[in-house]
Amino acid sequence: MEFSELIRTGRAEALLLPGPGQSPVRGTLCITSHHLLLSAGHGSPSDLWLLLRNVDAVEKRAAGNSGTITLKCKDLNVLQLEIEGLEETLDIAGSIEALSSLESVTTSYPFFYRPQSLKLGDAEDLHPPDHFYQQVALETNGWRLSTVNRDFYVCASYPTALVVPRGIGDEVLARSARFRQGGRFPVLCYYHSINGTVMLRSSQPLQGANRRRCAEDEELLKAALAQGGGRGLVLDTRSAQAVKQARITGGGTEAKAAYPGWKRLHRPLERGRPLQDSFVRLVEACTDPSLSMDRWLSRLDGCRWLTHVKEALTTACLAAQGMDREGVCILVHGAEGTDATLLVTSLTQLILDPKCRTLRGFQSLLEREWIQAGHPFQQRCAHSAYAQGRPKHEAPIFLLFLDCVWQLSRQFPLSLEFGEGMLLALFEHAYASPFGTFLCNSEKERYLCEVKTKTHSLWSSLNQSKERKRLCNPIYSPNPLALWPSVEPQSLQLWAGLFLRWTRPPEPAQEAWEQLWKIVTEKEVADPL
Repeated sequence: MEFSELIRTGRAEALLLPGPGQSPVRGTLCITSHHLLLSAGHGSPSDLWLLLRNVDAVEKRAAGNSGTITLKCKDLNVLQLEIEGLEETLDIAGSIEALSSLESVTTSYPFFYRPQSLKLGDAEDLHPPDHFYQQVALETNGWRLSTVNRDFYVCASYPTALVVPRGIGDEVLARSARFRQGGRFPVLCYYHSINGTVMLRSSQPLQGANRRRCAEDEELLKAALAQGGGRGLVLDTRSAQAVKQARITGGGTEAKAAYPGWKRLHRPLERGRPLQDSFVRLVEACTDPSLSMDRWLSRLDGCRWLTHVKEALTTACLAAQGMDREGVCILVHGAEGTDATLLVTSLTQLILDPKCRTLRGFQSLLEREWIQAGHPFQQRCAHSAYAQGRPKHEAPIFLLFLDCVWQLSRQFPLSLEFGEGMLLALFEHAYASPFGTFLCNSEKERYLCEVKTKTHSLWSSLNQSKERKRLCNPIYSPNPLALWPSVEPQSLQLWAGLFLRWTRPPEPAQEAWEQLWKIVTEKEVADPL
């Protein structure tokens, strides 16, 4: 397929209607294979440069001999273009719809993006799969690095290297994988060096209505328990009723009799369509300027987004408390183990581990607990809040994680080395990016598409000195203690910096933040020591 076949009209005169605090821009509109450009001429700073992958929905309206195209973007921005010529309007709208919905990974923009400041493959060694094991090995010799999944044969959604109890052989792991949905057998994801407790993650056991057992799976969790304190807690992110229904279709959970030493706690977290619907209703409320105060508060409460934030933080705090204060080994899983499971394990580490709160440590956490761990970004982030029709696989579980991190940063403003800018950048790049970091659904797919060798890494870009200054927290002060956030209704706030940033001018707080950065930078220049 040639991109030119999808471009019906490549150029037209257009007017970009203004948003809050902006001026209209008139110029020449151009469509390329991956971008929509609007040039006002003479190097105008208000030129539009939009990655077409960022377009979530296209609406068109005719008016005489001209037309209006409304572009609803995945980053929640809404752009309106008045275009001269009815035929040009329809052709441009059709071209944008076709180019923004291409499903082939290898025809996406990251495979064509070649910035001069970066080199291909320069981020391969930033977060290798064995880096986590090397850190654990400094603390204990009870775990080993297994390559049982080196060819992705045992589990298609796991990386090639995994940390498991030292006394467990690869044959035991392979048999345990056959007893777990998608082959996701229990693996170590965090070692709490303060008291030696551990956190593992997996998918559900394939127990079924006959309550099948697997000796190798039981042996694996028994060995993990021996290394992690002797007492264990299975944190199931589904309700007890959902587990009963799963058992009918071949799933289930760990039976008490088969896994001595392990207790079970159900902490149901929404995923899939209910979470996507909540996201859509929240964005609809945030972009409706006609709402009265009572109606706004009612719709904010009705979408239940902050309830999802509360439940996610509460569950992570329970896991962290079990490890830090009660000395309990934690196993987290739901059904597939690629969504709510990763939400809980990553938040728990952010609460307990100061290293995860640094800029590099946070990147490593995302790489290990989301990207390498098999969160299906390509499916979950295929559309944002404006897509028309019923969602298929979309769910803003990663956005929910970022919102929880923002809540932590607001309650502990000195304890995270990165600021809101980092979280906003991650949200944008997860849905539409010139980098290959969030492409595909698993490490296996990235390997088959040669993502790491043919695209640039987002981390390489964010770690450049200019970007670091924009993303870092100017008042950061390392905090060695655990962060215990309040989840009371009065403590959780709407993330206005994301959900309201396109519907109103910048807040005074944002301007104050920029001024603070200026003061800190001037002080560093004046006093380099």
